Amino acid sequence: MNKEIVIGERMISENAPVFVIAEMSANHLMDFDRAVKIMKAAKDAGADAVKIQTYTPDTITLDSDDPCFQITQGTIWDGTTLHKLYETAYTPWEWQPKLMKIAQDMGLIFFSSPFDLSSIDFLEEMNVPAYKVASFEITDIPFIRKIARLGKPILMSTGIAYLADIELALKTCREAGNENVILLKCTSAYPAPYEEINLKTIPSMGEVFGCLTGLSDHTMGSAVAGAGVALGAKVVEKHLTLRRADGGADAAFSMEPEEFKEMVEHIRQIEKAVGKVTYELTEKQKKSREHSRSLFVAQDMKAGDVFTPENLRSVRPSCGLHTMYYEELLGKKISRDARLGTPMSWDLVDFS
Repeated sequence: MNKEIVIGERMISENAPVFVIAEMSANHLMDFDRAVKIMKAAKDAGADAVKIQTYTPDTITLDSDDPCFQITQGTIWDGTTLHKLYETAYTPWEWQPKLMKIAQDMGLIFFSSPFDLSSIDFLEEMNVPAYKVASFEITDIPFIRKIARLGKPILMSTGIAYLADIELALKTCREAGNENVILLKCTSAYPAPYEEINLKTIPSMGEVFGCLTGLSDHTMGSAVAGAGVALGAKVVEKHLTLRRADGGADAAFSMEPEEFKEMVEHIRQIEKAVGKVTYELTEKQKKSREHSRSLFVAQDMKAGDVFTPENLRSVRPSCGLHTMYYEELLGKKISRDARLGTPMSWDLVDFS
């Protein structure tokens, strides 16, 4: 993997200053003016870039109340469904070109995390300078392949990834001709407990995969971010809101502007941190992994119907077959009737 990667006009390398990203996520609370204020706060706090998320509830999951779509993993969002959560958290697509222009006028780099193939197309029309692959999408191989083929830098979080998942994702990028990948150590718990961060994994990832590394941090405070930098992180991503008390899906683990500014200052100073090297998942992360991508029946189907991109989709959660089988299944027939939201399994495939 390349060790010198340019995003916008900013060089990211072993010798360059740490690239600091303010993640807005759902903290705009569906208020465009608030979104602009968050970007201004990011700029004032010393961030290099602001990142948003590009999805709608229907592009990231299915509108189903079935048990596998319920959030029951011991998170701050338990008690609702994936679709209902994302109805409150997504960033309206019509805002995004406007936000990009405003961010650029502020001197901020602006990019996004897409969450399906259509959102990649949308962001390409905006000509974003880079792409972020969220932790839960690292198992979506066709999705990663499409991003990689664009040739732009990719930041990839590893929060619910086993070692084999990281290897497969990077192999997919290389096969697509994209060597501009930065791996971000991430713990997919919200907020993340300090004892589950294992910052020593950051230099290990750099050695094992031969790439630049960084940290997508969901802990409270700035200590972990600074320590991650001391261990070799060249990118730090933290959620930013105006006030946690304002609420929202991500407020509980987001920084306020003064805290973010303090973190940026600490990033330039802190040298040491503790932790162990591990690629194991904690029990919470294993539960979180249930919301990674897999294949689902996306329309009501009758026995004998042919699988198409319309009725077979890669969505959250992970109850169905791995996304690596997507192309293999297209064109085959379904063996029996199945309704929307049915996890894909081999016994649904007619091999006769």
